[in-house]
Amino acid sequence: MKNRYSFGGDEHLFVEVDEEMSLAAFFKALSMTETLKSMSLDGVVEICPANASFQIKFNPDVISPDEILAVMKDIEKAASEDEKAIDTRIIEVPVFYQDPWTQETLMRFRERHQTPDKTDLEFAAQINGYDSVDAFIDAHCGSPWFVTMVGFVSGLPFMYQMVEREKQIQVPKYLRPRTDTPKHTVGYGGCFSCIYSVRGAGGYQMFGVTPLTIFDPSQKISYLNDFMVFFKPGDIIKYVPVDHAEFDRITAAIEDGTYQPNIHSVRFSLDEFEADMPAYNRSLLEVCHGG
Repeated sequence: MKNRYSFGGDEHLFVEVDEEMSLAAFFKALSMTETLKSMSLDGVVEICPANASFQIKFNPDVISPDEILAVMKDIEKAASEDEKAIDTRIIEVPVFYQDPWTQETLMRFRERHQTPDKTDLEFAAQINGYDSVDAFIDAHCGSPWFVTMVGFVSGLPFMYQMVEREKQIQVPKYLRPRTDTPKHTVGYGGCFSCIYSVRGAGGYQMFGVTPLTIFDPSQKISYLNDFMVFFKPGDIIKYVPVDHAEFDRITAAIEDGTYQPNIHSVRFSLDEFEADMPAYNRSLLEVCHGG
């Protein structure tokens, strides 16, 4: 896996780690961007990591294109020798599947969908070979997910399923984007799950909503006091199904400042994960419950 480097004008360097998404590509991109960040290099203005690539904005009056390219090639060489492990967080995210708000919204945009006679969940279940929506939901929330990128709109996490490739859920986006998506919708497009941080347009399939506030510019939410964006690249997410009553309870607790998400510190090893994914996932999920 060798990076492809290309310049965007005089002040951007784009680095493609791989043409296809994989946890190995994500880990390499994360390692390289974290190393560059730790160097506090003069002239580096911004580092923007993505799922299997990243972009660097630099000031060419301080550091030349050739210099930043040489630095990144040195970092790439070192990254191939680094241990593929990170200290991160595992976070439980409650999800109200088949909620009334996304259901009402998706019905308004059936003419933009592949199957106007089915809901988004029914369509996703069918094309992934599940015999019912409930079985599909079990698969969606049954394994953990890696946050590989935060962006598109502020605070929106892209998440990659931590299962064998042949078991990964794949769902295309709408044929034409919607002009409306409820805030905190749990969506799906391609191989990525996401959570819409704000209400707005979108093309991902809609599966449900979470009560968690994940973006708060005012930083009034208790668990967002230190930073307005909840998720970080490298976070591990476990979806937890909740009903309407539990959704309302969590929403009220967030509003009155008494709710704290279930978060635990973990060390994740890519090599150990790839050696036995089901067993490693079980050990990760045990951490959520004091195991």
